[in-house]
Amino acid sequence: MKFMKLGSKQNIFQTQGNITSVASELSSDITFNVNDHKFELHKFPFLSKCGCVSKLLAEAHNTNSDDEEVVILDFPGGAESFEMCAKFCYGITFTLSAHNVVEVLCGAKYLEMTEDIEKGNLIFKLEVFLNSSILRGWKDSIICLQSCNAHMPRAEDLKVVGRCIDSISSKTMVEPSKVDWSFTYTRSSSTAMSEHSSSNMSSSHWMSPVPRDWWVEDICGLDVELYWRLMVAVKAKGMPQEQIGESLRVYTLRWLPGVSKEQQLLLDGGVRMGNGGGGGFSTDHAETATKHRELLETIVSLLPSEKGSSSCSFLLKLLKAATILSASPTAKMELVRRIGLQLEDASLRDLLIPSLSYSSDSLYDVDLVQHIVEQYLASEKSPTTSPSNNGGAWRSQSMDRHRSQSIENFNFSERSSFTGHSSQLKVAKLIDSYLAEIARDTNLPLSKFVQLAESVPDFARPVHDKLYHAIDMYLQEHPGLSKSERKRICGLMDCKKLSMEACMHAATNDRLPLRIVVQVLFFEQVRTAMRGGLLQDNLPSNIRALLPPDSSGEISLPELMKGTMITSSMAVPEEGWDAVHQDYASLKGDLATMRSHIAEAENERNMMQHELVKQQQQKAKSSFLTSFKPRKIFNKIFSSKGFSNSQSSNHSESPVQTTGKELTRQHRNSVG
Repeated sequence: MKFMKLGSKQNIFQTQGNITSVASELSSDITFNVNDHKFELHKFPFLSKCGCVSKLLAEAHNTNSDDEEVVILDFPGGAESFEMCAKFCYGITFTLSAHNVVEVLCGAKYLEMTEDIEKGNLIFKLEVFLNSSILRGWKDSIICLQSCNAHMPRAEDLKVVGRCIDSISSKTMVEPSKVDWSFTYTRSSSTAMSEHSSSNMSSSHWMSPVPRDWWVEDICGLDVELYWRLMVAVKAKGMPQEQIGESLRVYTLRWLPGVSKEQQLLLDGGVRMGNGGGGGFSTDHAETATKHRELLETIVSLLPSEKGSSSCSFLLKLLKAATILSASPTAKMELVRRIGLQLEDASLRDLLIPSLSYSSDSLYDVDLVQHIVEQYLASEKSPTTSPSNNGGAWRSQSMDRHRSQSIENFNFSERSSFTGHSSQLKVAKLIDSYLAEIARDTNLPLSKFVQLAESVPDFARPVHDKLYHAIDMYLQEHPGLSKSERKRICGLMDCKKLSMEACMHAATNDRLPLRIVVQVLFFEQVRTAMRGGLLQDNLPSNIRALLPPDSSGEISLPELMKGTMITSSMAVPEEGWDAVHQDYASLKGDLATMRSHIAEAENERNMMQHELVKQQQQKAKSSFLTSFKPRKIFNKIFSSKGFSNSQSSNHSESPVQTTGKELTRQHRNSVG
């Protein structure tokens, strides 16, 4: 921190209680009453340096001719600031720093200590110190700016605020490798190092110990109004928006720590107490809630426009705090819009926003989440069909123009389409998990549950297991639902999109309507049969009515083979079910008949496989006998000359040899 000493004389000021006097042989001839603190001084030092003293004396004479006491009730900086100005008039040594330079400057301005009165007056010296030392330093500029908050609007009139903001904002734009002043940085530096490695691979930049957002923590000490003005200047100078978002996050956690602690915010905000309604909350809590609300709305106004510059988790925490603190609808809707742009990055915990509405007893604000989903769908502009179909349509149109350019553009479109579809899959899983969580709330209306579930595009749910879990949880927590309400909520689910595990659970779930259980059993049975190639065309008419028809009115088995990719538009309509399946026992018998047909088909397939194996074995045996040559084998055995001559001359023929000759002779006769 920079300091400057003014004056050279020893301190001769003496203070006793609220009276300050000068240890001098000359008696005082003027008294200044500054905020009930009296200064017994002399006229001449003040008249030679302060232009307003003569005016103050004239006013004092007009009000009280017997007593020369000048009363100053609104002196900037109070008695301390006036004492330093008085010491300058007497030439007494005192020290200036970033903490008091603004208040002394405002006091000198009040006393009119300008160059017109005397060369080298106090205002001139303060301006030199401010421009040459304070504004050239990093932390000195911040301290000086913070001290301006207590001296508005005089500090604004002296243009100290604007000069401090310009100095600080300019320093934030300095290349990190050239930062040579001290700063505060307590966060992890991994992000900074990754930014260095991605932006510049030179050794001097990559090895720099100064992170890109080195300035963020030091400006967190500013008052919210000054912080807002500084961030506007920083944004105007072209600061990267992700660093703006990080600064807002750090500042929010510094001054609004309850943003991630709902209970503290509920206490500060006065949950359901009524904004004037006596719930036992003190005035301090009301003032704290107002202060936090203003801070929150200021942070929202400063949020950068670029997607991803502020994390979705941080935005959701701000929205949760905005709900608790009863922020303005404009701020809440702005947060909803920004969250909708990056909803795929949200977490379930941050999405559980408490409901503080008097008109609803629900635990969570489902309407707010519904608005977020609507904003997400509006930003995505997602089609009603799978993105792959749109890619093909785009491709057929583009290839009619320029082939080489169309291929390149199509690849980009295909990647964008894939990214959008992946985002929608994440959002669908998130909403289904959210539905399962809010389903535990016994006060949640069915209409809100159904509306939120229907807001997710159908193709974004290739599997309905999570949706089934949410529906089952709602049925479990709301046992008093009527038959029509149970059918309504179960109508959200497509039985053809349930996995085998979900089907096994649903088949024994007594909370589901009977028609849903039958559909689950039927589609799982047909799907298993189709995978084995065992489904016959001669199905009963009532079962055939359940299958999705193609354009010709017949059963579209390939579509059924897709299993989880069938759209909900193929689901069985309520009226069709009631018309065709009035008797559950008949359908059960038809299913049993279909199972027996499948078993017979399996037996026939096994018999056919057995016969095929038997035929292959017989064919192999016949091939072996055809290739068998006894003449060649026996000739090979008995062709040794030494063996035959020695045996014929010395010994008689053995039974084995006789048998071999007979076999050879018989074979020759048969061949001949």
